[in-house]
Amino acid sequence: MTSKERFDLTVNHHQPDKIVVDLGSTAVTGIHVLSIENLRKYYGLESKPVRVIEPYQMLGEVDQELIDVMEIDVVGAWGMNSMFGFYNHEPLTEFTTNWGQKVLVPEGFRTTKDEKGDLLIYPEGDTSVPASGRMPKTGYFFDAIIRQEAIDEEKLDVQDNLEEFGLISAKELNFWKESTRKARLTGKAVIAGLGGTALGDIALVPGLQMKHPKGIRDIAEWYMSTVLRPDYVTAIFDRQTEIALENFRRLHEVIGNNLDAVFICGTDFGTQNSTFCAPEQFDDLWLPYYRRINDWVHSNTNWKTFKHSCGAVESFMTRFIDAGFDIINPVQVSANGMDPAKLKYCYGKELVFWGGSIDTQKTLPYSTPEQVREEVLRLCDIFAKDGGFVFNTVHNIQANVPVENIVAMMNAIKEFNGDK
Repeated sequence: MTSKERFDLTVNHHQPDKIVVDLGSTAVTGIHVLSIENLRKYYGLESKPVRVIEPYQMLGEVDQELIDVMEIDVVGAWGMNSMFGFYNHEPLTEFTTNWGQKVLVPEGFRTTKDEKGDLLIYPEGDTSVPASGRMPKTGYFFDAIIRQEAIDEEKLDVQDNLEEFGLISAKELNFWKESTRKARLTGKAVIAGLGGTALGDIALVPGLQMKHPKGIRDIAEWYMSTVLRPDYVTAIFDRQTEIALENFRRLHEVIGNNLDAVFICGTDFGTQNSTFCAPEQFDDLWLPYYRRINDWVHSNTNWKTFKHSCGAVESFMTRFIDAGFDIINPVQVSANGMDPAKLKYCYGKELVFWGGSIDTQKTLPYSTPEQVREEVLRLCDIFAKDGGFVFNTVHNIQANVPVENIVAMMNAIKEFNGDK
């Protein structure tokens, strides 16, 4: 069975011959560049600088050599620009990180250091404007720099929070056409985040790619606005959704069936112990727009829709189903109420669980290889029955995770799949 055939069975809730494996296809299912380098060393692959595929989190490219060694079934088609707004492809240049690793970055990856040794990165690579991201001297990824202007309630303009959303250009359409075509040629299942549908994702609210973002750009202020300014937020979501669906229409004309799943939204609704909002607020503010987006995708394409939300979101699962999502990620099994057996029993016939295969907060970084193996086998045994399960960690694999533990994880999935 090919990776594509295996994926198609899985997302339609049929049992494949093996569990589908994803590591590296999206910005929430990836691997840090340092862990990529350690994996390459472990597997005896050529020593070379790892390409940074997603600069904000410093995720590394899982290239064809690692795809083959790790028996990965899903690849990502990536867009033109990074979250910081610069062109995210060749030509690439070598860059030395604060932890001493040589990596490959695009030309727009332009940085400076402040007096503390923190690394600053700039929107569109323009160092003449204020930096939009900061990596602490001892850190391994960037944090958003909040550049919130003073808010004048009488002058708040919805258009300011829509500045980054517009109709897709012919250049971008051609890029997506080629990106998805190349991804399809791998014979793997293909997923992509086409952009524009991440309603209120706090990773995007600060406007990292904009030189002078206007509107509500402070994360705390945005959360308060969902309660204090619901009409303002609704107006943003309404117009954003209109633009996104027109872009999806144009994109589908050039992409067609070269895409199997589309990353709709990374908005988190859960903390470790609870949810960010009441279910009723979700129903009023988010659900109608998610439903419009998912309904369009299901009526006009063969794509499956992928929703990311960290945290304790078991109480939202029926709402995710009602909104029309096919896939839920990362399935944070360590969060309150996220019991794997209950999730599979109650929601596994309607939702595909993409993740939940191992806890990345405690088990993967801090346990022994044998404990890693035991957890992977236990969780796969729960989630894999009757399909509807894509193997991935609970969010990205971070820097400094012992490579022996990552390998133990990969060996465990191969063991579960019956590989020798």
